[in-house]
Amino acid sequence: MSPLVSALQQHVRRLTLLALSVVLCFSLSACGESKAKAATLSADDIAAIERQATGFLAARDRLPELAALVKDKDWTFTRNLIHGPMQEVSREMLYINQRLLPADQAEATKLANQLKSALAQLDEAARLQDGEKLRKAYIAVASGFGKYAQILPAQVQEDLKQI
Repeated sequence: MSPLVSALQQHVRRLTLLALSVVLCFSLSACGESKAKAATLSADDIAAIERQATGFLAARDRLPELAALVKDKDWTFTRNLIHGPMQEVSREMLYINQRLLPADQAEATKLANQLKSALAQLDEAARLQDGEKLRKAYIAVASGFGKYAQILPAQVQEDLKQI
């Protein structure tokens, strides 16, 4: 009976190895064929981002005017520009951030918060009529606009350049 058991054990081992090979082949082929599609923005998302980015970029285009006001230490008109044409920047960035890919949202939110903080510091410096703080806050605002503009999807940046 011992030779019979030994032969049976050999066949069971071979069968186990064959089954393991089949499972591995199917597993590897299943992993190889299920390549995830790269996440992309929908046409609706692009259109919404472009609408909001237009307002954001219009505010950014007012930076030279803001720089002149800061240079002249024009406290009142500096605050008027912040609370007027630049007031909607926060809302526009919020709407843009909601439409970005999930992988980009955290960085966009961080940059938006930095820009909002810089604008608040600029406003406070103008309110206190502190020329040195005003100058430093303006640099942070200009930098914040530049950094946030870079987070806009490439397609949006290209579309807006054509306008």
